[in-house]
Amino acid sequence: MSGNQKIKTMNKLYILGFIGCIGLLGACTDDFEELNENPNAPENVDPQFLLANVISVEADQNAFYQGFRLANYIEQFAASVEFERIDRYEMGTNSEYWNIIFQLLSDIKSMRELPGTNEAYNAVGDIMQSFLFSQLTDLWGDVPYTEAVKALDGQFTPAYDTQESIYTDPERGILAVLERAATTLENSNATINGDVLFNGDLNKWVRFANSLRLRYLMRISKRLSDYSEIQALASSGKLMQSNADNAVLPYLNSAPNQYPMALSSLGLYQEHRMTTTVDSVLTLWNDPRVEVLYKPTQASVNAGTPEYKGLRNGQDRETIAEKGIDLNDISLFGAIFRDVPDAVDAQFMQYSEVQFALAEAAERGYITGDVEAYYRAGIAASFEYYKVGLPEGYLDQEAVTLNGSDNLTKIMTQKWLSLISNGHEAWFNVRRTGIPKLKPGPDNLNDNKYPVRYLYPESEQATNSVNYKAAAERIGGDNINSPSWWEKD
Repeated sequence: MSGNQKIKTMNKLYILGFIGCIGLLGACTDDFEELNENPNAPENVDPQFLLANVISVEADQNAFYQGFRLANYIEQFAASVEFERIDRYEMGTNSEYWNIIFQLLSDIKSMRELPGTNEAYNAVGDIMQSFLFSQLTDLWGDVPYTEAVKALDGQFTPAYDTQESIYTDPERGILAVLERAATTLENSNATINGDVLFNGDLNKWVRFANSLRLRYLMRISKRLSDYSEIQALASSGKLMQSNADNAVLPYLNSAPNQYPMALSSLGLYQEHRMTTTVDSVLTLWNDPRVEVLYKPTQASVNAGTPEYKGLRNGQDRETIAEKGIDLNDISLFGAIFRDVPDAVDAQFMQYSEVQFALAEAAERGYITGDVEAYYRAGIAASFEYYKVGLPEGYLDQEAVTLNGSDNLTKIMTQKWLSLISNGHEAWFNVRRTGIPKLKPGPDNLNDNKYPVRYLYPESEQATNSVNYKAAAERIGGDNINSPSWWEKD
């Protein structure tokens, strides 16, 4: 577990460990607890502390450790100059995230069982649990689901469920769980504390749950023949309505709650460079968001003619040296990602994504609705989120406007950009649609193929080998090119 997670979970783990020790020692002597009672130590953890921990730890993961550090390379928002081999598609297992997800799922299970919990805590737990399980299955494929958190009950070799059932099981699947959670919260008078995401506003949790359902229905849309659920959500008025409904957790100006890059080494920051992919897109659009997302190259600033310039993904340092590339003439990420500790949020989902999803659904004929209106609302929301004024005429440019020429490409490319540093979400969309078309770099380690998953953790091979082998065979092999159920043609 990384530093920030340790800070945020330390007190909780000490409390839980203390409770466990008391339980074990109490079996040895009937009067031990009475003789050794500590009036300053809580006997139970309030559910609010577990909820706050689940949200904040996953927020850091999605925004920084998974989003900025890893996914930005795969999604070609960042190019590596030397050390980050994931830019060359050496994917590995990402086992740390696998373990953190299961720890958080265990926390949610514990939250349900604590005195003081209620139906609202349970429903919010269901929403966060659904988000976590979607991360698992979309990053690895078939994964433990129905037996996932039985380790607390002594079951250490959980079976792997198929991705299809994880999403679509009518009782226990992610989509069904999210729908029930939204209904519960709509009809609940219960209150929750520890909600660092929406400050106890259950209506915003309802909108988040429904917006996640839309995300996941679009994720599996290739496998659907009935799009009535998408239409019902589009017509419900219960999706995110503006940036005020964004599921984002603001960072603070003081440690340890700053954006993690502000606390990281300068070398790590300098390892992340603007790519030729995003450079070409933003240049084509004449897009001023570039001024927030990236910095002008140092060489151009020194020359008095600031400009932005990208580096091609997937090059090793020898290639960069042979080409004589001056790294002072390659853009770094913007000041919001480094210089101002509280300038970015930890994103789970934004209103702009909802609007782009509806635009895509309408363009594909899944729903009725004004494609242009959804699309323009998504762009406007993204500009607003980054506090950039939408230039007059921007939406009417040939490369931006929906005029029947490559409408879907324009919608999905704008959506791709809006998902920068939002975990692996842009990667999932690229895998599903092929938009934008991201080409492997010249020194890639995957035979010029774009990867679609991480490898299963080695711990699964060692301790859960029977179920691991069955799952690996079912998905077509434990390699980074085995596609998910929802992305297969």
